[in-house]
Amino acid sequence: MTRKHTGRLSVRVPRTPARVAVALVAAGLAVSACGTTQLGAAAITGGSRISSSTLTDQVANLGAAYQSDQAKGVKPQRPTGQEAQQVLTWLILFRIYDKVAEQQGINVTPAQAQDQLTVLTTQANQNKLTLEQYVSAGGAVPPDLEPQLGQYFAILSTLENRLNGGKVPTTTAEQTKVAGQVAHAQCLAAKSLGVQVNPQFGVFDYRTYAVVLGTPKLAANPTPAPSASQPVLNPPC
Repeated sequence: MTRKHTGRLSVRVPRTPARVAVALVAAGLAVSACGTTQLGAAAITGGSRISSSTLTDQVANLGAAYQSDQAKGVKPQRPTGQEAQQVLTWLILFRIYDKVAEQQGINVTPAQAQDQLTVLTTQANQNKLTLEQYVSAGGAVPPDLEPQLGQYFAILSTLENRLNGGKVPTTTAEQTKVAGQVAHAQCLAAKSLGVQVNPQFGVFDYRTYAVVLGTPKLAANPTPAPSASQPVLNPPC
């Protein structure tokens, strides 16, 4: 049976703080700051573009969701003013997990993806929130991307179960082992995509699993050690 995974989507509402202890495992990927990103592309993954227009549309969706959340007293948990980086992070992550599924021979159904959204909806309702409020304020996910979010969690949970002999990892030892194996699978998928991010929007830091603003440093020079403000561009796999 496929595990119904959950994501780290915590939001703050008046008198009802929502703290859901769940694991959202993201992927590391290599980003080349050198070379030319295709015209009109916010990022390129596996030779396929994430267009700037797509990013613009989804940033607008997230911005509108943030405004709606705040009007209802729901405080976004991610830094405002970084919507482009937040949305591009998700758009890249979804493609990485599609690649993970391809490499691992995983096929998830729409029903499995919907099951994951049902879990998130239950969590949202427990905190007196709608699913839209939960994913936008808690995870910086534009509501339009909810189907992709369900797909992401369905792939992740299927992979976790498979790596643990077909059952949900429950013990600390199992969870630690599976987490390492999942991270390796993510890294291999990301590396095979040869992801490039348009410098206009930042770089992808595989250490923090997010598109971040900042000047990339060449990973070929191992010293000094990367600081918190210096993205790491090469995956360790």
